[in-house]
Amino acid sequence: MRIAPVLALLVLAASCTDDDMAEEQGESTAECCSVNIRATVPEGTGTLYISGNIPVLGSWEADGLAMEGDGAERLARLAVPVGTELEYKFTLGSWDREALQDDGFVPPNYELVVDGDLEVSHEIANFKLDLKEYFADWQGSGVLGSLVYWPDFESEILEHDRHVEIWLPPGYAENASERYPVLYMSDGQNLFDPRIANTGVDWGVDEAVVRLVEKGVIPPIIVVGAWSTADRGGEYSPWHGAPDYARFLKEELMPRVDAEFRTLTGPENTAVMGSSMGGLLSYYLVTFHPDAFGACGCESTHFPLSEAVVAEYFEEFDTPDDPDETPYVVRDIESGLQVPPGARYYFDYGTEGLDAEYGPTHEAVRQWLLGQGLVEGEDFVVREYEGADHNEAAWRARIDDPLTFMFGGR
Repeated sequence: MRIAPVLALLVLAASCTDDDMAEEQGESTAECCSVNIRATVPEGTGTLYISGNIPVLGSWEADGLAMEGDGAERLARLAVPVGTELEYKFTLGSWDREALQDDGFVPPNYELVVDGDLEVSHEIANFKLDLKEYFADWQGSGVLGSLVYWPDFESEILEHDRHVEIWLPPGYAENASERYPVLYMSDGQNLFDPRIANTGVDWGVDEAVVRLVEKGVIPPIIVVGAWSTADRGGEYSPWHGAPDYARFLKEELMPRVDAEFRTLTGPENTAVMGSSMGGLLSYYLVTFHPDAFGACGCESTHFPLSEAVVAEYFEEFDTPDDPDETPYVVRDIESGLQVPPGARYYFDYGTEGLDAEYGPTHEAVRQWLLGQGLVEGEDFVVREYEGADHNEAAWRARIDDPLTFMFGGR
């Protein structure tokens, strides 16, 4: 159960300071450290929030902890155990209004290792604009080709509406008789424009496609990015919300894309791609909806997902009292999961951060695909990238490889 931010601060502070009570209850104690985080903001800024990786900071909820003050100087007072590794960001209460650097881009997470009492200061130059302003100024992103935005795309199937963006390759308007294969991607906000990407780093999908087209490696394609929502984890999980997400794509989004743009249709012309939970979604769509999707590009696929992981991190889903630690995908394979005819899979992972846990499950998937008669290097790829981490910069750095696998040789 998530602890409310103010209550979390009290509980955390008590765990640091009330050593006698903790010792009586047989609990370990930790030295308490005072951490003051100050921020200077532009005149007229409303309530400033700090969001971070511990409960007192909302566990990455955008409105995690309201900072003190209503003028230019703001303050967050924390009491945390020594050794705590803090990561945090500043917002105006939503990720759409995240703090920006002087250059207008989203900064990386601020990081602190608490080895004693600390006081740190930050100067915030500005905040993200209303997203509609970025949509209208899509050329300001420096994108190659052109972008079309469908703000607040309505769905009768999914709980949340979401923004959708369609990238059209250079020459689309001039080549009026040409039709294009389509790539559907998850986490659409991270694909083209660093001004709105979650971490200030976009995947550079436009640059990668143009680069590969100019080299003659792949044909021009259309890319459709559906933005993620607060229910990202559930929507993308094959064992939870992904069946409804597949219906959203097939019944609501894809028909409109095909009606308004010159697409080539059918699974042989339609691929899906994503990272982490988005990689799981892409794997699911090709495996369970081969009538619509023929190939997937899955970067840092979160194959370790299990009942135990869901019980710890996904409060909205019911799990057994003694949840199984076996990854869902391994359970499916052991139950006789079959690969649909013609399906093509690209998987990769790094060796740092969260990706360091991915090797065993990716090898299990590799052995399953071999056992199904697929040819490695032709029908599927499972690739390790030494030193790569679990973030947009790493996925951007190797995006040419899945694009080449899915669309090369056409």
